[in-house]
Amino acid sequence: MELGIGIGWRPEIADAVEALPGIDWVEAVAENLCTDHLPDSLVRLRARGVTVVPHGVSLGLGGADRPDPGRLADLAARATLLGTPLVTEHIAFVRAGGTRTASPGLEAGHLLPVPRTWDALDVLCENVRIAQDSLPVPLALENIAALIAWPGEELTEGQFLAELVARTGVRLLIDVANLHTNHVNRGEDPARALDELPVEAIAYVHVAGGIEKDGVWHDTHAHPVTRPVLDVLAELRSRVAPPGVLLERDADFPPAQELAGELTAIRATLDAAVRKGPGQGQGAGTSGDGVARIGTAGHPTASSPAPATDAARDRAAVAQTALLSALVAGTPAPEGFDHHRLGVQSRALAAKRADVVAKVAPELPEILGDGYRRAFLAYARTHPMAAGYRRDALDFAEQLLIAGRPTDDAARRRLTIWWQDRAAARPPRRTTRLVRAARAALVGR
Repeated sequence: MELGIGIGWRPEIADAVEALPGIDWVEAVAENLCTDHLPDSLVRLRARGVTVVPHGVSLGLGGADRPDPGRLADLAARATLLGTPLVTEHIAFVRAGGTRTASPGLEAGHLLPVPRTWDALDVLCENVRIAQDSLPVPLALENIAALIAWPGEELTEGQFLAELVARTGVRLLIDVANLHTNHVNRGEDPARALDELPVEAIAYVHVAGGIEKDGVWHDTHAHPVTRPVLDVLAELRSRVAPPGVLLERDADFPPAQELAGELTAIRATLDAAVRKGPGQGQGAGTSGDGVARIGTAGHPTASSPAPATDAARDRAAVAQTALLSALVAGTPAPEGFDHHRLGVQSRALAAKRADVVAKVAPELPEILGDGYRRAFLAYARTHPMAAGYRRDALDFAEQLLIAGRPTDDAARRRLTIWWQDRAAARPPRRTTRLVRAARAALVGR
């Protein structure tokens, strides 16, 4: 399956994407598409023969629980609607808590890394097989960027990906920007990862921009692609000709000519890289078909898959809940984690929540003005997200109204009307406020 050169389709740049020359395919965030009809721009692109690949962000295949059947059904419906040759997701967890830990459910609103351990691999592989059985087309999984590292990891990134492919047959979506991010943040060598993973399993490649602050690389998708990221792309191209390469941009969209310039740089990088000879670029333990098999005693490969035990899922649930709670609810940091990095990640998650809520509910920053961000970050410190960004926006507005804010009467009336239109017939009355305050005080003890 040859995809060619593509770009991430976003509503904000839909017209620019349609006008860009040499675009063979686009990728759209699956959760931003309806399951029964497409935006006009995607309809026009498909009519021109442009392939559209749905890119999921909410399955949480690295999480302790088995994939939600409803989320899988929605992704399958989008794949069918688009007539796509494959769908993609991430090797990550995005929520924790719940029945396995007898604790409130928590949403990260972000892709968080799973530990590279055999336990985590067992859980991930079973979740991937469940997803594969539920989808009408092949699945490819993306390596993610990480600010933090789990203590006690047993595998490198390349080994982890190789074993995942060996056990499940899943394809890979390799993000070279994420390999660079993990190089800066975790000291991992992108070339080693590329040597160890099965490059022949690559379905396509992501290229994206970011920025370094205080020695930490932030994978923003809102900055130009840097030379180090293009260098990792060249490393990958020297090992294999990827079926597709795609430029991602999710915010601070530049003029169309700048997007075209980044695509030109990607093409030039691919053209300049020379593929290595036969047998090179395959790490030790790689079979003749290009799929690495670690073969460690007691750990199954593709020939002997084993389901994850409930005990492994319970251990994953406890560990992931402790980490996510530290990041979004201010609980103590789990043992072995870098406290400084956890703080950086926690602030980044809160900032992202503020940005996304402002995007899904633009009336809120309009009503609150310059005080929006400060008020939302204060709210986020004591109110972890539990049910997605739209619910988060409603809960934020409700908490402001309960506290008698904003203090400006006109702004408070506007916020009340906004909340009423979306949540209930009237804002919470005094009795409701007192009951909720008492409940919050009990929970906080």
